[in-house]
Amino acid sequence: MRLSLFALVLATLSSGCFAFYSGALPDEPANARFISLDGVRVHYVDEGHGSPVVLIHGFASSLETWTAVIPELVRHGHRVIALDLRGFGWTDRPPGDYSSEAQARLVLALMDRLGVERAAIVGHSYGAGVALRLALLAPERVERIALYDAWAYSDQLPAFFHVARMDGVGEAMFATWYGQRAEDRIALAFYDQRYVTIELVDAVEAALQKPGTYAASLAAIRAMHYETVESQYRTIEQPVLLLWGREDRVVPLAIGERMSRELPGARLVVYPGCGHFPMIEHARQSTAELVRFLEASAPALVPAHPVSNVEATDAQAPIATDGATP
Repeated sequence: MRLSLFALVLATLSSGCFAFYSGALPDEPANARFISLDGVRVHYVDEGHGSPVVLIHGFASSLETWTAVIPELVRHGHRVIALDLRGFGWTDRPPGDYSSEAQARLVLALMDRLGVERAAIVGHSYGAGVALRLALLAPERVERIALYDAWAYSDQLPAFFHVARMDGVGEAMFATWYGQRAEDRIALAFYDQRYVTIELVDAVEAALQKPGTYAASLAAIRAMHYETVESQYRTIEQPVLLLWGREDRVVPLAIGERMSRELPGARLVVYPGCGHFPMIEHARQSTAELVRFLEASAPALVPAHPVSNVEATDAQAPIATDGATP
């Protein structure tokens, strides 16, 4: 057994699956915008004018998650900045620090380069943990925070992630699992299975084949040490909007309820008939809620009683989107 594991790891490493990668990726979009930040070539968008909003995508995802959100925020008078985090999308996959703190510092570096002193920060899933870390690192740079189905606590990590931290074992597990059955994992993220299209599955599978993806994803998993910071979430003073799919099987609603209790200025909005991507399955409603939150005054967003800050919305018909990947 040990010999087989060793052989698998050796074969995987020799095939290049766990080599990091920097530079232009194959089939890079011709109109994509890039900026070099601390030696990392970062893919980003910067659209619109007005009060800035920074969008941070989730694990194994990209800024395309926000395809339905960006034009609406621009239409409502916001300057919208979104990026592919280190190791994801079209951004470099170099060796180094993949912790939520390092990703937060990358976001701050982008804000600095674009001349944004203060912004509303919006994060989805893994990106929510980055957003919270950013708020702790530089609270003076954060106007308010919106989090979709947040991944930010140590007890959210599955056993697979803990085992993957072991040298060699993580590589072997990724070699046998990470690129397999993408359709099943995508289906897990959506309540309405009409979103699990052939085009979406093909896009996810293509993303997994980008050079450096396995190495970067494993590095990000090994850097998920939320236990070192989660007790500080209670100190965050900015207004927080939590948007959650009631049927989310990736990040259960119980996590949203916990976060709504622990973040002093939080309000939780729950979408029935919705999985891990409210910005896709409930695009109109969740984006309208986000716009109202961004335009509201801070005092009105702090609930009088933590136990009464959960709101449920009615289900809506699916909204077509393109290019979003979990």
